[in-house]
Amino acid sequence: MKSFRHKIVVVTGAASGMGRAYAELFADEGAKLALCDFDEKGLKETAGLIRGAHPQAEIITMKVDVSDRQQVIAFADKVEAELGKAQVVINNAGVEGNNRPVWALDISQIERVMNINFYGVVHGTQAFLPQLMDSEEGALVNVSSLFGLMGTPNASDYCASKFAVRGFTESLMTELQYSHVQVHLVHPGGVATGISRSGGNDDFKERFLKSDAKAICREVIRGIKQDKLRIICAHQARSSMLGIRFLPLRLLQKLIWLDMGRVVDKTHYPQNIRRKK
Repeated sequence: MKSFRHKIVVVTGAASGMGRAYAELFADEGAKLALCDFDEKGLKETAGLIRGAHPQAEIITMKVDVSDRQQVIAFADKVEAELGKAQVVINNAGVEGNNRPVWALDISQIERVMNINFYGVVHGTQAFLPQLMDSEEGALVNVSSLFGLMGTPNASDYCASKFAVRGFTESLMTELQYSHVQVHLVHPGGVATGISRSGGNDDFKERFLKSDAKAICREVIRGIKQDKLRIICAHQARSSMLGIRFLPLRLLQKLIWLDMGRVVDKTHYPQNIRRKK
C-alpha cells in the first residue's frame, strides 16, 4: 500500500498516546478516519486536534471497550455504514500490566489485561477482516510489544498478552500470505505514552520509556508502505532483538534482570531475591 489518501483508516485506542499519534499522522496523509476508545473525553480531544489541523477531514468516533466483542462489531458496522469498508486497521488499544510478580497477581488482574490487549486484537481483527478482504487494498496492523518477544520481571500478565498477539498475528500472516491483505506485527519498545502513567515507578519510566510516539508511528506507517511484516522500533528494541535471537535463554534472563532489576518494584519479592541487583 503506497498511499493512504482517501483510504478509510481505523484506529483503536485513539484517545491518547500512540493511538492519537497514528490518527494525526494518517490525517496528514489524507486518510478518512474511524477512531474508537473507551476514554470518550480523550477521543473527542483527538478528533478536535485533527479537525483543527485539517478542517475538511472526514472523522467518525465511537466509545468502544475493545474487550467487548459486540461493541467492536457495532463499531465495524458503523464504519462501513458511514464511511465505507475499512482499508487499514490499526489494532492499537491496550493497557499496562499490574507491575507485580506472578505470585502476587490475582487471576482477575491477568484476565483484564488479556481481555483488552489480546482479545481486543482478536475482536478488531475478526470484525474488520471481511471489510479488508472486500476492499481492493487492505492492511491489518496488530500491535504487540518488545515484551511480546521476551519475558521481563513484574510483567507476566502484559508479556502473556503481547506474546499471544504475536502468535495470533504470525499465524494470520501465513493464512493470508497469498491474499491482497497485508498483515503487520508491531513490536514497539520503550515508548513514552499514557499507558505507563498509573503503574510501575518513575525510575523505570525514566530509564526505559524514552521514545516519542509520533516517531514510532511514522516508522510503522513507513513499514506499511513497504509491506514489512514485522516492525520492531523504539528505545532498545533492536539491541534487545539481537539478544533474543542469539543468546541462550539462561544468559538472556540474567542480562534482563541485570538491566531491569535495579528499577523493578521488589515489594512482593522474598528478601533473598530483593538483594540481587
